[in-house]
Amino acid sequence: MKKLLEIAGFLAVLQGAMGLVHEFTDWNVGLVRRIGFLDGYEVYASVALLALGAALFAAAESSPPA
Repeated sequence: MKKLLEIAGFLAVLQGAMGLVHEFTDWNVGLVRRIGFLDGYEVYASVALLALGAALFAAAESSPPA
C-alpha cells in the first residue's frame, strides 16, 4: 500500500508541476491542459495536484510497512 501511495503521489506532483510549467512557459506538457472543464482554472488545478501529491506522500509515510 505504501508503494502505491508513493507512486500516486509522485504522479500527482509531476502532473501539477507540468501544469504550472505549461501555464508559465507555454510548453505543451501535462494532462491538466487537456481537460476541457478546467479552462481558465489550470493554475488552481495544478496547485491542487501538488497539494494532493504532498498529502499522498504524508499518508505513505504514516502507513505501517507491509
